[in-house]
Amino acid sequence: MSTVPVTKFGAELLKKELHLLKTKERPDVINAIAEARAQGDLSENAEYDAAKERQAFIEGRIADLEGKLGSAQIIDPTTLDAEGRVVFGSTVHLEDLETSQKVSYQIVGEDEADLKLSKVSITSPIARALIGKYAGDVVGVQAPAGVREYEVLDVLYV
Repeated sequence: MSTVPVTKFGAELLKKELHLLKTKERPDVINAIAEARAQGDLSENAEYDAAKERQAFIEGRIADLEGKLGSAQIIDPTTLDAEGRVVFGSTVHLEDLETSQKVSYQIVGEDEADLKLSKVSITSPIARALIGKYAGDVVGVQAPAGVREYEVLDVLYV
């Protein structure tokens, strides 16, 4: 089984979700199934069908999270020493050379990616273009509107 990179923060989020599913969501759905069974005929019982469907989703998500955590390579960005190179977990400050707009992104695992929080997946086009670059480098990123050029202003390990 191959390892999947996850930041320390991302691993904590996955563990919290797993804990919530196991300690709250799973018991709640078991109770809902028991209540629906108590109502009698299961063939026409919408509450029972909905609870069983919810149980299948929860059990699937638990298995998914356990698999991801089991194969996770947890990386703490604060302990990285990549000598100013863009690597997984690093935060990169960029300037769009066309618009002069400045943006910052942290390169994270697929499950952690959230553009609203400026976290981009390691598999995204911009992250793939940035990996291995240094401050001062110019990178071309394939975007839907064509190639966008960015200058790497700074690389941080926070």
